[in-house]
Amino acid sequence: MEIKQIDIANYQLVTRLFDQYRVFYKQASDIVLAETYIKNRLENNESVIFVALAGDKPVGFTQLYPLLSSVKATKNWLLNDLFVDSDHRKRGIGEVLLKTAANFAKSHGATFVQLETASDNYTAQRLYEAVGFVKLDAKISFNYRKAI
Repeated sequence: MEIKQIDIANYQLVTRLFDQYRVFYKQASDIVLAETYIKNRLENNESVIFVALAGDKPVGFTQLYPLLSSVKATKNWLLNDLFVDSDHRKRGIGEVLLKTAANFAKSHGATFVQLETASDNYTAQRLYEAVGFVKLDAKISFNYRKAI
């Protein structure tokens, strides 16, 4: 297995996986939307994407978005997407993608990588904790959202 950072020249490596990721989160499959979204993130330097390859077949990916902190004057990262094709799970691919993302962030001066997952996604929670992510106390802050 090889992990590589992709750029605009090879954005199509993760299009199918990104579509499957969205379907996992109960969105309608839309390969055109997936391709456009990934292409735009890379064209605009809005995210960093790593892909896991088994031979030449993409089998997993992770996508990071920058988090800027005015108070700390740092650039950290939000690991927003992590997905491994169902036929390739339980092989350590997710763990390697997480570690790659953390190493990338650290090498670029970040002090943390943040992520969220569903409260009932116990498989993901076990993986995150196994590679050193610490669950934050939800009582410390609140998330707000306003539809616009």
